[in-house]
Amino acid sequence: MSNRGRKRPRKKHVAKLSLSLACWDYDRTRAMRDGRVQVDGVDLIYQALEVEETFFRMLRHREFDACEMSFSSYCVSKFKGDPFIAIPVWPSRFFRHSCIYINTNSGIREPKDLIGKRVGNPEYQMTAPAWIRGILADEYGVPVDSVQYLTGGEEEPGRPEKIALDLPPNIKLEPIGPADTLAQMLIDGKIDALYTARKPSCYGTVPHVKRLFEDYVPVEQAYFAKTKIFPIMHTVVLRRDVYEKNRWLANALYKAFVEAQRFTYKDLHNTASLQAMLPWASAEEEAARKLMGDDYWPYGFAANKHVLDTFTRYSFEQGLSKRKLDPEELFAPETLEAFKI
Repeated sequence: MSNRGRKRPRKKHVAKLSLSLACWDYDRTRAMRDGRVQVDGVDLIYQALEVEETFFRMLRHREFDACEMSFSSYCVSKFKGDPFIAIPVWPSRFFRHSCIYINTNSGIREPKDLIGKRVGNPEYQMTAPAWIRGILADEYGVPVDSVQYLTGGEEEPGRPEKIALDLPPNIKLEPIGPADTLAQMLIDGKIDALYTARKPSCYGTVPHVKRLFEDYVPVEQAYFAKTKIFPIMHTVVLRRDVYEKNRWLANALYKAFVEAQRFTYKDLHNTASLQAMLPWASAEEEAARKLMGDDYWPYGFAANKHVLDTFTRYSFEQGLSKRKLDPEELFAPETLEAFKI
């Protein structure tokens, strides 16, 4: 019998889970944003937001299903109701020796000169200053409690800590005035130094504002050669209620982030044309591979356990965590091992 005229059965549409993800527009995540990489079973709503906005909205209002998250804030949140669960992905990593700015009139010439000084941090619990404080203590003999910390907006007044802190009495911390900014206070000598993630507007324009390590690249390379630590700044978290309803999401997201990162590795290794608008990008890529290996920005738990263990120690030593966190407890257990064929 001819099939002519018969209606073919319609394929059933399989509904995907709608998932909102807030994450900055990094080269290593762009394939997820533009659709080249799909998250299994997910209709992804990717919101490319500046990190300060993402962190504020998630920590204060839980607005997204998943998001990029300050690693330090995530560790602190474990003692504030434990509202998130992370996957071992790091959208942001950064060596932070370059991020210590000083007023040269304060007499600071080397790291130990920071002892007894007034030092600005936009927020005490920020990941970048936490790494800086830990590195200064471990590598340069500057105890965390040897400094007076002042917190507030770097360029705009009125920035509070996003998470309420309960610090031990040996940590000396106070907010700056409601109309003050850390950048202007550094210019005026009201603070002696600034630990921050963003380069302050006064650097390069005010002669007496300098980096503590002006020639920072060899210093950071030596730090990596010694410690094998490439500091983790941000991880990716799921709201715990979203994760508990769909445990498969942790691995689905992890898999997609890994796949998206491979595009960037390939692009940066390509010498036919430059993907990044930097004249010597290829030389930098080659230098990174020589020092750090082909997977110089590794995702996953096992390859980063020593980095995670160092930071969780810093978080505890600096009064941010109530106990030393075990790195394994920070991540969805499904992402700590992988199947093999």
